[in-house]
Amino acid sequence: MNPANQVLEELRQPVRDLRERIPGVFDGYGAISKAVLADGALDAKTKELIALAIAVAKQCDGCIASHARGAARRGATADEVAEALGVAIMMNGGPGTVYAPRAFAAFEEFATKP
Repeated sequence: MNPANQVLEELRQPVRDLRERIPGVFDGYGAISKAVLADGALDAKTKELIALAIAVAKQCDGCIASHARGAARRGATADEVAEALGVAIMMNGGPGTVYAPRAFAAFEEFATKP
């Protein structure tokens, strides 16, 4: 299993377990996510690229995997992802140079799936 898929798989059951205990929180978060990622003045692809850059800045592997997958599903190109990650590096300095490559690898993992 590729690393980004592995991160998502490792989180699957713990998230389900916690969701059972606090379903309202997860339902609310899901509603916010759905509303935010809908096309508007910015399209969903652009929003996923922003989220991916923020995931790098926050150094969240689960967020990186999720938004790399989202960017790939919404048709982001490798060049678009790379430029968004360049912004993350600029805004985050040294840690960005560690997490941005992780994010790019995650995007490529999902973008190459049939």
